[in-house]
Amino acid sequence: MSKKLETMDAETLMTTPMAPLKFIVSGLLPEGLHVLAGSPKIGKSWLALWICLQAAKGEKVWEFETLKSEVLYLCLEDSFARIQSRLFEITDEAPATLHFAIMSDTIGNGLEVQIENFIREHPGTGLIVIDTLQKVRKTVSSNVNPYASDYDDINALKQIADRHHLAILLVHHLRKTGDADPLNMISGTSGIAGGADTNFVLQKDKRTENTATLICTGRDIEGRELFLEFNKNKFLWELLEPIEIEQLIIPDEIFLLCDFIKSAGSFTGTATELIENLNLDCSPAILKKRIIKHMEHLGRNGIHYSENRTFERREFTLCYDGNDDMTAESSPQNLPSLPSALSQHSNLAAVTPCLPLCGEIDGGVA
Repeated sequence: MSKKLETMDAETLMTTPMAPLKFIVSGLLPEGLHVLAGSPKIGKSWLALWICLQAAKGEKVWEFETLKSEVLYLCLEDSFARIQSRLFEITDEAPATLHFAIMSDTIGNGLEVQIENFIREHPGTGLIVIDTLQKVRKTVSSNVNPYASDYDDINALKQIADRHHLAILLVHHLRKTGDADPLNMISGTSGIAGGADTNFVLQKDKRTENTATLICTGRDIEGRELFLEFNKNKFLWELLEPIEIEQLIIPDEIFLLCDFIKSAGSFTGTATELIENLNLDCSPAILKKRIIKHMEHLGRNGIHYSENRTFERREFTLCYDGNDDMTAESSPQNLPSLPSALSQHSNLAAVTPCLPLCGEIDGGVA
């Protein structure tokens, strides 16, 4: 008997807080399955090693911030001696949180278990690099559909990345024949590029040049081209042109809301009641959408959201835990004033800091 589909209606989806997408390299490498493709000996492994090092140190990749994590690099075409030699060239110190392996099982024949075991032993793992994809692919019968085989291999690793909210980067090759669309140059069928969340193509106009373009395209990142130059003295790919990184614009209502909750300690009520408390000129649906969309900003302000729906009311609670890593400089100026007598609002809880989960509301856990 088939399982019933698990669905969520659009209204519920629009008003349900979701865990924000975790980026190992902000704006460039989110959790999920990614492919870094380039011609043989173009410098893919140097780039992959440096990204691993930066993530393990928690230092920037060019102008992109990194989330300091444990990192596993499966450099399956190298020896430990070669890896050591490369590390000597690009850094003076390497952290113990960067791990290497030069042998592994293949997909469907033990690799998934090996990766799961590593993650269990190192729960802080945020990035796994497999260099190269071809080294972990299983032998496929000629009767098997090539697209299905490619997609299945990608999907097997993507499931691990999604389940553990980490990034897996597969180093792969390009076809010898050119194409106007760089994604079509990724070796194999479209099942590889299509199954990946993000594709990076490192491409040179001429093999003898030191410059290259890193073409970045994916589901969760802004499409961009990064112009790079390989520094032969430092053995690093350096950025030639500055990057414009778009910042999420925080609406004034959210800044006002943060000030309000910090002053009051907590609020329990409906979106309509919150609008009245804040003297805002917007609909309840718009305010609720903005709260859900900017949940990460609220969290950085020490403000936590929980919900308790009944047939009669759609109440939610916002409470301040007293931990605030935001500064006054990050707030816009000339916002409308808060109501002068917060204690007069019947929907405000006592003006005291509360725990992140906010306890119980009307007998139900928030």
